[in-house]
Amino acid sequence: MPRSHPGRPAHEPTDATRQTVQMHTMVGTPQEIVADVLGIDSKTLRKHYRAELDMSKAKANAQVCGTLFKKCLAGDTTAMIFWLKTQAQWKETHVVEHGNSPAEYMTDAELERIARAGGDGTATTQDSPSKPDRIH
Repeated sequence: MPRSHPGRPAHEPTDATRQTVQMHTMVGTPQEIVADVLGIDSKTLRKHYRAELDMSKAKANAQVCGTLFKKCLAGDTTAMIFWLKTQAQWKETHVVEHGNSPAEYMTDAELERIARAGGDGTATTQDSPSKPDRIH
């Protein structure tokens, strides 16, 4: 197509430039840098390489997922855990169990004495106010 104004010659994609765009897009290189690598403007990149820009990331993800899946099937526990967390909504939870605490075996009077003492397990008895009484 003839150009109506002088300047740079029109960009013509080649198999080599398409492969360059695909490779850079697959590894996450920003479009501005890909355009710089080819010596073209970002708009020209998007105009001539739309398919490579749109599909390369999906192809890369498919390759990585395929490799991860093969590792899972081969018994790689780390890969299996990662897969289940990201694909099967598994999650790690931290469970705090409140049963079997020493307080379960204390009398109300012992618990009140600890509470009056500030919860540190020592309290002053009424019989000898200067000596702390240790609760075991």
